[in-house]
Amino acid sequence: MKKLSRLSHLMVVLVTLVGLFAYSPSADAKPGVRPLELQHIFHDTQGTLVLKNLKTDQVYQFNPGRSQQRFTPESSFKVANALIGLEVKAVADEYDVKRWDGIARDFPVWNRDHSLASAMRDSAIWYYQAMARDIGQVPMQHYLNRINYGNRDISGGIDTFWLDSSLKISAIEQADFIERLVEEDLPFQKKTMKTVKRIMIDDEQDEYTIHGKTGSRLSDMGLGWYVGYVETDRNTWVFATNVAGSGTTAKQLTLETLKTMKILKD
Repeated sequence: MKKLSRLSHLMVVLVTLVGLFAYSPSADAKPGVRPLELQHIFHDTQGTLVLKNLKTDQVYQFNPGRSQQRFTPESSFKVANALIGLEVKAVADEYDVKRWDGIARDFPVWNRDHSLASAMRDSAIWYYQAMARDIGQVPMQHYLNRINYGNRDISGGIDTFWLDSSLKISAIEQADFIERLVEEDLPFQKKTMKTVKRIMIDDEQDEYTIHGKTGSRLSDMGLGWYVGYVETDRNTWVFATNVAGSGTTAKQLTLETLKTMKILKD
């Protein structure tokens, strides 16, 4: 009986230990999502902001319901478009120039010759439309499938599908896409990803570098994006913001948030 008692006791101990290992938090478990209280920054502007600390994997969200809604990426799609264009050699490099066709467009800065880099900086839509045509529908669809970019729907036309059309993506998906770009974990050559990260530089200071791209729905300025990441001496933060407004508004609200969180200095 004593042997049975000891055996029973041993079994209880083993089951307890197994339970502890099974239910103890893993050392590498990812932290949950923390809400961001940004009403004092966004005020009456409808929008969402997703922010991720790449050192800790901590995700922050303002208006999590909207962060899961898909919207057309507008000119924020230039990031993916540039990656694909470089990869399939629709453009040779960031200096590859396309000649202006002489058609006067909405913004004077668009009405000149542009390179891949300058068209990213000035958001010259015509350059990226021409590049999309050079990429072609089959390669474009192939890479959007591989990077799992939003709903991957290019049925709206090879040079318009991202502009108030068929392609849609959420802020959460944008943040994930940018994170994979930062980590160079996308199905492109390292050289391609490094080039796109370089031409995304929006602001470079001693304390930080912001890589970002705006996007605006030009038909009514009723949708704006700002997506990208911030590199500091200590960390890298990915962000994706969309608002019922312009890309300029999305950018301003993002920068205010980064300053409020002490990621950027005033």
